[in-house]
Amino acid sequence: MKLVTSLLLAATMLLAGIAGAEERAIAEKITVKANVDDVWKAWTTTEGIKSFFAPDARVELRVDGPFQVYMNPFAEPGMKGADDMKIIGFQEKKMITFTWNAPPSLPEARKQRTVVIVRLIARGDALTDVTLYHVGWGEGGEWDKAYDYFAKAWPNVLKNLQKRFDTGPVDWKPWLDMLRPKPAPAAAEKK
Repeated sequence: MKLVTSLLLAATMLLAGIAGAEERAIAEKITVKANVDDVWKAWTTTEGIKSFFAPDARVELRVDGPFQVYMNPFAEPGMKGADDMKIIGFQEKKMITFTWNAPPSLPEARKQRTVVIVRLIARGDALTDVTLYHVGWGEGGEWDKAYDYFAKAWPNVLKNLQKRFDTGPVDWKPWLDMLRPKPAPAAAEKK
């Protein structure tokens, strides 16, 4: 089934090119001051994702392994961020492909999945080019809103990756403090 899905996606993209239709895609590129081994670990491990992408995650580098990125770890299951996403495929230290969903604020688009492809190219021992492609978009309604959302979000994710290697891992404490559920106020004491 996994192979069939990948082949269907590739065939769709090929046919779209042959028919003259252009597949809508988000494409971003950044150069990171780190070797490809370290950048690979940042994208393919739970600790790596937590160092630049989100405060919590669950990543297991294997086909059909989880690629779950929790922007709000306090939210209900299914509403934390990229819940239930899966790794479609990877090539060691070169490429990882995973499913992706829309944010919880777009429930109709969130029911669907898109595909993200991250490619790494080593430029010597201290630089890595990172290219991110996000494809598989529908048209109209929440699809357009989701596309617009990620056209703004992915550059920020890549900037966080760059900062992670320039100045260290992201400190998620202020973000978590803002999201943390507040205790209910104590009931007024009876007089």
